[in-house]
Amino acid sequence: MQRIDPRAPRIGAGITSLISLSGFVLAQLDAGLGIVVLSIVFALFAWGVFAPATHPYSMLFKVLRPRLGEPEYLEDPRPPRFAQQVGLTVSVLGLLVALVNPLTGSLIGLGVVFVASALNAYFDFCLGCVMYLRIKRLQRALAR
Repeated sequence: MQRIDPRAPRIGAGITSLISLSGFVLAQLDAGLGIVVLSIVFALFAWGVFAPATHPYSMLFKVLRPRLGEPEYLEDPRPPRFAQQVGLTVSVLGLLVALVNPLTGSLIGLGVVFVASALNAYFDFCLGCVMYLRIKRLQRALAR
């Protein structure tokens, strides 16, 4: 199995946290702007889930990696991939709520995405990765 540099998802999470925070602020000024930013976040998560090799964050990391040097360790790509799927799900749910109430949907979607991406980027705590590991542990326990 190919392993990944753990700094790549963290850099992506940092960018996502800034985008979602700006969208959260903009949504309070105009709900329509919040929906636009949430739609962008949705598109970025979908891109990360379905075509991660061509994702803009991946391209950016390829430029940055030589300047960062070698990572201390490499990690399994499955938990970060699952975290992308969780982000996609959260953004879809926010957009669905926005169909009924644009302000609430954009604030909830962008707020949850901000918290999760900020935890990953700034505190090295990947909420989606923890969920992935807990689900796998539960699956193994149920299989016994």
